[in-house]
Amino acid sequence: MKAQRQARIDHEIQRILGTLITQELSDPRLSFVTVTRAEVTDDLQHCKVYVSVIGDRHAARQSLDALEHAAGFLRGELGHKIDLRHTPALTFIEDRSAEKAIALAKTLREAEERHRAAEAQHSATEVAE
Repeated sequence: MKAQRQARIDHEIQRILGTLITQELSDPRLSFVTVTRAEVTDDLQHCKVYVSVIGDRHAARQSLDALEHAAGFLRGELGHKIDLRHTPALTFIEDRSAEKAIALAKTLREAEERHRAAEAQHSATEVAE
């Protein structure tokens, strides 16, 4: 399949599932869930749906359980809204890239603060000499 067509399908699935999850699902186990990306296989039979969940690990696990429980419903609704011969089976995967980015930014900020403190200390010792 052409990469451009597959990218369009990925984006359309991401958009539709994001809307369905926020507007159609009312499972109390769902936290604030965002569909970050979708990757459909070349044969369009399977789709990995990456979701970001705001909250602790327990909230993320509960949200993923709720999404797995609703996968059949979401697949059926997706089939009604997208024009494909076969609607792919959905597999939900937690996307922790936002958490990793926040942790990396924190580490970089701390390293810069240590560097500035070391420079200030070095400057102070030069002035004292």
